[in-house]
Amino acid sequence: MEVILPEKTTIKEVNKLDREEFVARFGSLYERSPWVAEGAWRERPFGGFAELHEAFVKAMYAAPRERQLTLIRAHPDLAGKAVVAGEMTVESTREQASAGLDGLTPEEYEDFHRLNTAYRKRFGFPFIVCVREHTKETILADAAARLGRPRPEEVETALGEIAKIASLRLQDLVEAEPHKGEKQ
Repeated sequence: MEVILPEKTTIKEVNKLDREEFVARFGSLYERSPWVAEGAWRERPFGGFAELHEAFVKAMYAAPRERQLTLIRAHPDLAGKAVVAGEMTVESTREQASAGLDGLTPEEYEDFHRLNTAYRKRFGFPFIVCVREHTKETILADAAARLGRPRPEEVETALGEIAKIASLRLQDLVEAEPHKGEKQ
C-alpha cells in the first residue's frame, strides 16, 4: 500500500493556521493524541522548525503523568495484532513497514509477539521505539535490553522515543527551512 504524503507547508503557513486547522494538520503526530497539537498551537508564532517541534515536545512533557501514559498506551504493538487487522494509523503503518515489520516470517512474528507480551506484562504499556531509526533485528535487541530497566526509566525512554517519532512525522509535513528569499 503506497501512502501519499500531503504537500509540505512552511513555518509561515503554519503560523497562519487557526487552532482547528492546526490540530487537523498536526493532531496525528502523537498517536491518537491531538491534545499535544492543541498544546503546541498555544506557543505560536514559531520562529522555525526547531521551535515548532519544541512546542510539541513541551506540550507532551507538561501533561500529567497519567495523560502521558495514555499517550504511550495509544501506540500499537510492533508487528502486533493491529498490523494484521489493519487497525493502525497511516503513520504507524508506514513506519513499521519502513523497518520491514510488515513482512515478517512466522518465526520473526513469534519473536515480536513474545517480546510484546513480556514487555507489556512488565511495564503495562507497549514497547515504543522510533522504528525509522532501526531494523527488525535492532528493534528486537533494543527491546530485550530495555526489558531489564526500571519502569520510571522506561516511561521516560518511551516519551523520548515518541518525541523522535513525532519529529520525523513533523519533518514529513513541514519544511525545515524556508525557501530562498522567503521570510518565516
